[in-house]
Amino acid sequence: MRVDKFLWSVRLFKTRSVSTARVKEGKVEVGGGAVKPSRELKVGEEVRIRTGAHYELVEVLAFPKGRVGAKLVEEYIKDLTPIEEREKQALTREVMRDLPAKTGRPTKKDRRNWEKWQR
Repeated sequence: MRVDKFLWSVRLFKTRSVSTARVKEGKVEVGGGAVKPSRELKVGEEVRIRTGAHYELVEVLAFPKGRVGAKLVEEYIKDLTPIEEREKQALTREVMRDLPAKTGRPTKKDRRNWEKWQR
């Protein structure tokens, strides 16, 4: 099964086009290297997905026929994300929640500060 289709079908991305875009951007790695969206996955391979300041690591267990329900995802992938990355993800959520509430969109300065913090 194609990498982009697999990631979409196991609900790691909301749409297939978003999945394809992230793979093209180099945010998805298989076997330690960036891949193209059309790369065929094999059972047992590990897929690393970069999302913001952290990443997720999943192992392919099987291939679904189509998009699966949230309760069935565990039959197709095994989450291998290290504890440190989970803590980093939780910290990111906490920092975002603690930011002062503003009305409207973030300013350019807010965005630059956020991007600098993520690196």
